[in-house]
Amino acid sequence: MTRADIDTALAEELYKIAPDVPLDDIDRSGDLREEFDIDSMDFLKLVAALGKRFDLPMPEADYPKMESFEAFSAYLQGQLS
Repeated sequence: MTRADIDTALAEELYKIAPDVPLDDIDRSGDLREEFDIDSMDFLKLVAALGKRFDLPMPEADYPKMESFEAFSAYLQGQLS
């Protein structure tokens, strides 16, 4: 799976949670929760959706590795390679 595929999947799942936030308007290295104005429950939904989509366990201990769009994408790529 390419980084572009992962970015697309992450963007699609974020859109389901925060459809009013254009991906082009965010700082991809900024805090994901602030950039998309999502709370902890929405973040958990995002993690669960991506875990299901990619059939990956994503333990709570790894959440700090998912703090920004770029970090989350890199985390997924690392798990999928």
